[in-house]
Amino acid sequence: MGQPNSDAGGGEEIRRRSCGCSKQDFLPEESFKSWGNYTEALKATPARLLDRLTARSGEHTELVEMKARSQHEMKKSLTWWDLMWFGIGAVIGAGIFVLTGLETKKHAGPAVVLSYVVSGVSAMLSVFCYTEFAVEIPAAGGSFAYLRVELGDFVAFIAAGNILLEYVIGGAAVARSWTSYFATLCNHHPNDFRIHVSSFPDDYNQLDPIAIVVIIAICTLAVASTKGSSRFNYIASIFHVAIILFIVIAGLTKANPKNFTPFAPYGPRGIFVASAVLFFAYVGFDAVSTMAEETKNPAKDIPIGLVGSMVITTLAYCILAVTLCLMQPYQQIDEDAPFSVAFEAVGWGWAKYIVAAGAIKGMTTVLLVSAVGQARYLTHIARTHMISPWFAKVHERTGTPVNATATMLAATAIIAFFTSLGILSNLLSISTLFIFMLVAVGLIVRRYYVSGETTPSDRNKLIICIVLILGSSIATAVYWGSSDGWIGLVVSNSIWFLSTLALWLGVPQAKKPRVWGVPLVPWVPSLSIAINLFLLGSIDKASFERFGIWTGILLVYYFLIGLHASYDSVMESKTVAGEVNSSV
Repeated sequence: MGQPNSDAGGGEEIRRRSCGCSKQDFLPEESFKSWGNYTEALKATPARLLDRLTARSGEHTELVEMKARSQHEMKKSLTWWDLMWFGIGAVIGAGIFVLTGLETKKHAGPAVVLSYVVSGVSAMLSVFCYTEFAVEIPAAGGSFAYLRVELGDFVAFIAAGNILLEYVIGGAAVARSWTSYFATLCNHHPNDFRIHVSSFPDDYNQLDPIAIVVIIAICTLAVASTKGSSRFNYIASIFHVAIILFIVIAGLTKANPKNFTPFAPYGPRGIFVASAVLFFAYVGFDAVSTMAEETKNPAKDIPIGLVGSMVITTLAYCILAVTLCLMQPYQQIDEDAPFSVAFEAVGWGWAKYIVAAGAIKGMTTVLLVSAVGQARYLTHIARTHMISPWFAKVHERTGTPVNATATMLAATAIIAFFTSLGILSNLLSISTLFIFMLVAVGLIVRRYYVSGETTPSDRNKLIICIVLILGSSIATAVYWGSSDGWIGLVVSNSIWFLSTLALWLGVPQAKKPRVWGVPLVPWVPSLSIAINLFLLGSIDKASFERFGIWTGILLVYYFLIGLHASYDSVMESKTVAGEVNSSV
């Protein structure tokens, strides 16, 4: 955003304000001191919005000034080993153990393995983009911090709201899946431990008290210690890997190649529809990027941890999907607990308990890593005052953001109590794909634009190329979703290719990565944009309606509160910095 960084004195003032639990801690900004001030702030909304639309944060601001607003620093205790196991623990959970059955039966058939490949490629491209940012800007805010630096406050806020939605919904979906597998482990139907309320609408009438208990337990562990959470995750993930090996080896002994026929009963469209939903199975790796602030050596640890965990996860998913489809005809695969029921169907009823135990373990670590990641996102968002700075507080003894963790998990518990898995997974995929697309755009901007150095001509060419890349990618997704022809796809994909080629050949890169960089820029981030938008085009209309409603709520909040709070915070930092400079 280009504002001067505040000195230690300014940081101390902000830290002092964040310690209590009064109105001053929740709405400390000048615009909320009185109704008169708030009225004047609302009148100034257009000017303030223009300021925030054009403002871009600085890396030093995100790494130094923002940290000072948390009262205490997070402890640097993580290595690449911790991050890799956090990545594995974050990803392998409800996606593979629940959604595989749902999407195999309804959309893909045995070709679900190709759906996982498509989702995995998209996820890996996003991992590369995240990794460069996490190495260069190792802040707890993850993609929120990256977008503030490259695309500005407003875009970062819209992304931030969807990041929070992603984590709340993802945690709720996994918590409900935890209950399903626990019921299977106890020899019950997946819904037996839920309370059915017939007067509630469908998809919201299976109340899940066990999910709430699990989330409370996860919250307790997450606020106690990040390193302790890492050790628990590491030990549990080793157990999980052993169970995955058991599923594959034991399942393949009961394989029947005839079950792979027909391979793609729903055609190519079914494969991509399943890919969009199964992207849920890869959600979680972005939580690892939020731990960069607590990593001992980000330049080495983050690339190894993020890329290594994604490679392992993608291979595991494909092998598990093949195993499931060889064990049972796709029409007979259970939607709620596919692996457990598959073993029971082939006469190994006892194996379902091992599978259920592994699934429960996987979902427990997914919830844990999600809790750690979402709290750090909320913490950094609160540091900017887009939401109350009370959430930015880091506990002195534990070195963890207690307020943010408890708040996010409370919201997760409420959603998990009411909402079905199908509603949650589709909505989650939209938020995730949208955010990953923005991060890829941010990486292109980072490499090709530096304020004060990039010429107006190169800047304009960059804008045109990005608009064409986005427009052609959206056109591909829309055409795919609305037509069975191929001419439109050829045209839109050709425009995408030529736009990326023009960017590659016609615009010089303005910045090189200092330590670790994404290879083949702009091709990798451009392809990430195209695939993410393409997968968005495969998601159902109702999910987009819910996404639109949530984005509308975010905009209302931003114009009424977030814009004015963050604007006042920036102005205060500039004032403090100006006073310091004048006294030197």
